[in-house]
Amino acid sequence: MTTDRHVLTIDLGTSGPKAAVVSAAGVVVGSARASVRTELSAGGGAEQDPDAVWAATLQSAQSALADAGADPASFVAVAASAQYSSIVPVDADGSAVGNMVLWIDQRGAPKRLKRLDGYPRRADSPAALLRWLRVHGLPPIDAAMSLNHMRWLRYARPSQYEQTEAFLEPVDYLTARFTGRLTANQCSAYMMLLTDNRALGATRWDPRLVAQSLIDPEKLPELVPVGNEVGTLLPAVADALGLPATTPVLSGINDTQAGAIAAGAFEGSHAGLSLGTSSVITTHVEKKKTGLRTGLFTLPSPIGDRHLLSAENGVAGVAVDHFLGQVVYADDPFSTPETVDDRYRAFSEAAEAAGAGAGGVLFLPWLRGSMAPSGDPRLRGGFLNVGLDTTRSDLARAVFEGVALNLRWLRGPVESFVKRPLSHFRFYGGGAGSDLWAQVMADVLGCPIHQLADPSFTNNLGTAMFACERLGLVDAGEVAERVPVRRVYEPDPALEARYDELAEVFVKTFKAVRPLFRAVSSTR
Repeated sequence: MTTDRHVLTIDLGTSGPKAAVVSAAGVVVGSARASVRTELSAGGGAEQDPDAVWAATLQSAQSALADAGADPASFVAVAASAQYSSIVPVDADGSAVGNMVLWIDQRGAPKRLKRLDGYPRRADSPAALLRWLRVHGLPPIDAAMSLNHMRWLRYARPSQYEQTEAFLEPVDYLTARFTGRLTANQCSAYMMLLTDNRALGATRWDPRLVAQSLIDPEKLPELVPVGNEVGTLLPAVADALGLPATTPVLSGINDTQAGAIAAGAFEGSHAGLSLGTSSVITTHVEKKKTGLRTGLFTLPSPIGDRHLLSAENGVAGVAVDHFLGQVVYADDPFSTPETVDDRYRAFSEAAEAAGAGAGGVLFLPWLRGSMAPSGDPRLRGGFLNVGLDTTRSDLARAVFEGVALNLRWLRGPVESFVKRPLSHFRFYGGGAGSDLWAQVMADVLGCPIHQLADPSFTNNLGTAMFACERLGLVDAGEVAERVPVRRVYEPDPALEARYDELAEVFVKTFKAVRPLFRAVSSTR
């Protein structure tokens, strides 16, 4: 058994939870993951069964604890991070009274809400939207925002709304199941749009924003300080995990904030670069700020005295899954039976064989619409310049490069937003496990890429370091030092001119195809 102090961390993603036992020294000593099914429905619905989420969380946590073999007495906290902009309606005991409405759910779009019986037609006046922008940072103009999910539940499922004691973000739902207490914090509840983010440390809902939200204030959870000890493990949960019932549970954070902590993005001259289902650049800014034209905005930082830029670029790792699942190994008469690991290995080998430039093929990564720095939900992806000599290796390489070129396009607006150049990127997420993709990122972005160790569990590492900082076990300035870098990738000078040219073509292509995709989408 190990004797170091440990944190049990949960990182709840859309596909399911990852659990990791992390030492105070920043080492993952045990890990596991589980999956959760998403139910898609007509009209843009996307939901998950919260009981299934909780069962998967317990399963992954039990497996990670068994893998670690750590002394139960060595655990100083349980802390979670999670995907956000999703909502769980719960009763007074923290049990769900309905499904979790996910961030990809489109039924809360403002135009759709106005078609629901009883929805006020004059909601969100220009003055109200301006107040949201000034006080919180974001107005409720997108279907993906938690507040709009809450509004949809109120007017589309009124009986469920009446049964609801509180609406919780996924990370706060896990905290409630661990402790029995319904809470949230300024970081976890960001997409509820109900906190004054002009200063860090808010512990009360802003009354003016609540008044214009259309949500009854008694349906909101208690707002506590970020990282506050919410309580200890419920006896039944402690028994299931094999941990003392006295183990503290901290109020958690969202996955973007967790990754930013691991990347040290709350300080320094660099930025974090996450490559998971989507790609996100995170770095620090002094004050709350919103770039309406570019889709850039800030989040409260869980540690330090600054805010965090969140620049989500859109589809990233899921583009690889799409290519493998729908082009190479599709489940149709052309399918080739392969294991998942074999598929990723073959993909990387094929992409490496193609060489820089992908044989002239350009991949457009907007499979689910474009996001920052120019958002358009009607855009779609594809391969450009495919000829008779194009190989599947060319297509594979083009996927890597297309995602990287999209990030290069985003880098300029990010540097303008934060008013400083970015010296390098600390690279993490599932895609960061690929050495080739790390090198492609360095070549396309033209700067060093620092590939973090255990990139798939970086959010768990960040959550653990956040917990240790809150508990006084580590200083904020030491956090990034405790998350090791596996390797540094330098850009190849010989490829600079090639990628300068491709970057210019990439942006021109976006502008050229945008009206074409809009025209095609109107015929669907």
